[in-house]
Amino acid sequence: MKKIKHLTAALLAVTFATAALADGPMIKRGVASVTVELGDKTCVIERNATAGNQVHEAYNKTGQGMPQPMIVSAGIDTLGELEFIDYMEQASVDSSILVVDTRTENWHEDLHIPCTTNVSFKNFADIKDDALFYLTEVFGVEENDDGSLNFDNAKTIVGYCNGYWCGQTPAMFKRAKYSMVALGYPVEKLKYYRGGMQAWTSLGLTVEGALAK
Repeated sequence: MKKIKHLTAALLAVTFATAALADGPMIKRGVASVTVELGDKTCVIERNATAGNQVHEAYNKTGQGMPQPMIVSAGIDTLGELEFIDYMEQASVDSSILVVDTRTENWHEDLHIPCTTNVSFKNFADIKDDALFYLTEVFGVEENDDGSLNFDNAKTIVGYCNGYWCGQTPAMFKRAKYSMVALGYPVEKLKYYRGGMQAWTSLGLTVEGALAK
């Protein structure tokens, strides 16, 4: 009986170990990496689950910013990592979707999610013409002869910043003087990845930039 118990325990241990190895550093069950594209650039998103690997030092502090609401504005969807990655995949083949790093240029240059476009929230802060430039030249909005805006072909914007303590995406979407919502951008075309770089790096997901490990 003891031998049977020991054998059963050993088999269970092997089964669990095998399952752990199979699940490994996965993005989701059965998916170890995701390939996305931005223009002619191809990026591979993976997880670094190496023993001893730690959150990037840019995001290992607890005193930054302040907690942001789960809902930026009624109608704007808040995304988790898997939904965000799904949008990245869709954006690779669908030009009506654009994944945007809303942080200032220095943050983006230091560290960012691969194959994402940087449009700083500051462009929506004080000068309306700056905001209109990005709406019409980057986000697919059309300006009518009378100065009104046509959002029929506006892109779905999937925005992220530093994380749940960062107000840059909320500012660009809703809070800034010339925010996208203030200028009439359809809320159903705005998606907010609240976890941002904080959550992304905590999961060991691929990053690029001058400070990338």
